[in-house]
Amino acid sequence: MTLYILGLALFFAPHVFTFAARGARDRLRGRLTPNGYKGLYSLVSLAGFVLIYAGWPSADASQVYAPPAWGRHVTQLFMLLSLIVLASGYLPKGKIAAAVQHPMLAAVKLWAFGHLFSNGEVRSLILFGAFLAFAVLDRIAVKRRGEKGPAAGPVFNDAFAVIAGVAAWAAIYFYLHPYIAGVALAG
Repeated sequence: MTLYILGLALFFAPHVFTFAARGARDRLRGRLTPNGYKGLYSLVSLAGFVLIYAGWPSADASQVYAPPAWGRHVTQLFMLLSLIVLASGYLPKGKIAAAVQHPMLAAVKLWAFGHLFSNGEVRSLILFGAFLAFAVLDRIAVKRRGEKGPAAGPVFNDAFAVIAGVAAWAAIYFYLHPYIAGVALAG
C-alpha cells in the first residue's frame, strides 16, 4: 500500500503545485526553459503513475461497499461522456468544449465519479476519490483565477468529438481495459 500511496502523492505533487503554488511555479518556470519545466512536470507525473501501477496489486482490495448490479452500466455511460468531453478539448472546438469550459477537468470528474459506481474496494476509492477531489479543487482554483474556457466553435466540430469519444470508448471497452486495469469488460 505504501508504494501505491507514494505513487499517488508523486503523481499529484506537480499537479497541485501548478494550481496551489502559482508564484513558486512561475519562479521555477522562469529558471527552466519552457520545455524543461514541462519535461520535469511530465517525468515526476510519469514516475508517480508507474508507482501507482506497480503498487496497485498490493494495495488494500478489501470491500468498503458492494457496488450495485447496475453500477457498471452507469460507469460505462460516464466513461462514454468522459471520452467525448475529453476529445472535445483536444479537437477543433465546438459547443461541447465551450459548455464544459475546461474539458480535461470535466472528463476527469466524469471518469472518477463514474468508476465509484462499479468499484467499492479501498484502493479504488482512494484512486478515484483522489482524482475526483483533485479535479474539483483544480476547477475551483481555475474559476477563482477567472480563466475562461474555449470559445464555442461550430457544432460541426462536436461531431468529431463524438466520433473520437465513441471510438475511444469502444476500443477501451472491447479491447484495452484488461491492459489498463486488469479487468475485461466485454464478453
